[in-house]
Amino acid sequence: MEPLYLSKVSCSCCDTNFTTSRVRPSFKRQHKTDSDFCGYYKDGINPEYYVVRVCPECGFASTENSTSKLSDKQRSNYWEQIGKQWRKRDYSGERTCGQALETYKLALLCAQIIDESARVTASILHHIAWLYRELKNEEQEIRFMRFALDAYIRVYETVGASLNDARLMYLIGELNRRTGNANDAVRWFSRVVNDKRIVDSAMIKACRDQWQLIRSEQGSMVANETA
Repeated sequence: MEPLYLSKVSCSCCDTNFTTSRVRPSFKRQHKTDSDFCGYYKDGINPEYYVVRVCPECGFASTENSTSKLSDKQRSNYWEQIGKQWRKRDYSGERTCGQALETYKLALLCAQIIDESARVTASILHHIAWLYRELKNEEQEIRFMRFALDAYIRVYETVGASLNDARLMYLIGELNRRTGNANDAVRWFSRVVNDKRIVDSAMIKACRDQWQLIRSEQGSMVANETA
């Protein structure tokens, strides 16, 4: 059995029916996960490469969580900025990391043009950072983690605060840690640990662990400076 299969999709912009590749569940063999949920998979089959669906006809790129139907204004804006320059391209086959990065960047442009939700945009930005991590491009990885962090904070400010979303708060803390903002990271981790309304034990533990990691790192820095 092949790891990829074709799934039928209807473009939310031009209504064209097309196919996009997906990874069969039995081939999604994750063997490691980074502290910001970036997954690593066995056998070179990374399902994250196939999250974005790109319409070969008009070029509109989206994910399963994107807006399912565009308004006339959104279609018009997309057509003026990208659609009329689009040259037909097919991303339905196997993708390399570089090709996956192309699809995510196209999805980011589309999300910005149609004013997609901050949560969807944050996820796209975060995935781009993961792909740059895989390519070992630290400068671009950090750049896009910062963009994702800003988007996640917008999500929290609009809906997360009322939901006590521990995973979202943890992510904000962890991306602050990874981009060098230790004090802000501690502030977000402590919110999760100290808020009695939060009962997500896995996220509470993760926040405690990362909080302790920051303390250890800061202690090592002080020791090195005084040595």
